[in-house]
Amino acid sequence: MSYSESTISRDVRKYCAEIGLDPLFVQGAGGNVSWKRGSTLWIKASGTWLSNAKKEEIFIPVDLAGIKSEIAKRNFLVTPKVVSDIKLKPSIETMLHALMPHRVVIHLHAIEILAHLVRRDFEKYFDSAFEKTFCFSVVDYHKPGSDLALAIEAALTKCPSTDVIFLKNHGVVIGGDNITEVHEKLCKVNETLKTEPVIKKLDSTVVSKLPKCFSHEYIAVDDPCIHLLALDHMLFSRLKRDWALYPDHVVFLGPRAHAYESWSRFADEVLRSGLSPDLIFLAGEGVFVQKSFTKAKQAQLRCYFDVIVRQKADIALTALTNNQIAELLNWDAEQYRMSLAAKLEV
Repeated sequence: MSYSESTISRDVRKYCAEIGLDPLFVQGAGGNVSWKRGSTLWIKASGTWLSNAKKEEIFIPVDLAGIKSEIAKRNFLVTPKVVSDIKLKPSIETMLHALMPHRVVIHLHAIEILAHLVRRDFEKYFDSAFEKTFCFSVVDYHKPGSDLALAIEAALTKCPSTDVIFLKNHGVVIGGDNITEVHEKLCKVNETLKTEPVIKKLDSTVVSKLPKCFSHEYIAVDDPCIHLLALDHMLFSRLKRDWALYPDHVVFLGPRAHAYESWSRFADEVLRSGLSPDLIFLAGEGVFVQKSFTKAKQAQLRCYFDVIVRQKADIALTALTNNQIAELLNWDAEQYRMSLAAKLEV
């Protein structure tokens, strides 16, 4: 079937607006989508929200021919050339989309998939789960941008027919001829990897007893489920041990969990350090944030909960190393994306 440019553009925007509202697929400004038309690649702008795809111009046209020319020269540090007067910057994953040979490409941090990609031995399960389903590749964790693009190119060179790429501690990349085809692949992967949460929900009587605030600075998060991270012993232990699991989590929520056994211990640290974190976990009390805590950060906090609550106690996870964390936090591109995500919040 032949798809015109207007049809692809319309279908992609409609799809992004719909899937962008589902936190099990998209979290805030996370994820990116693209389509190709001749020598132009249309890619989501950095920091924008997929959920706004129909009411705002979140896609930017870049010079695809120019990117491919630089790739041929082994230059993966090229800055994509925007071929319009739009002031926004293209996604930091633009090179990834350019490398994929498919007309339409999505890159998401879907919860059911991400919950597996942070596990230490997930590949053993993938080999049997997706046997003969489609051609897929697994890529080790790399810093988003040029480092990840190099790894993607290697995977595609090894298996040119790959249309699904699993990125360790990161997400999934899926390509197809149109958005319907891509979505069908996503649904197959998602359904295959679906995991029941180890804890269903927070008891309503417990919710009613949660403190609404602490002092004038901290208020309780308004998502009852998230309080389980502090109220459930297994989850509280897990967040202290397995915090930095994937890029967006680190960029928006920081390199470590500020978790305390009591208010007094939290107060002691504040006095010693002079710093007041914008997100704190108090054992047996709940999860509290400063009033300036953004919607983008809230979305990432819920994402973390959804990933962690799908891990049984005996499952070993792989967290990012200190060097990998430092790379993300000291990266101008990610600082730009985080600040813009806050400004463009819905």
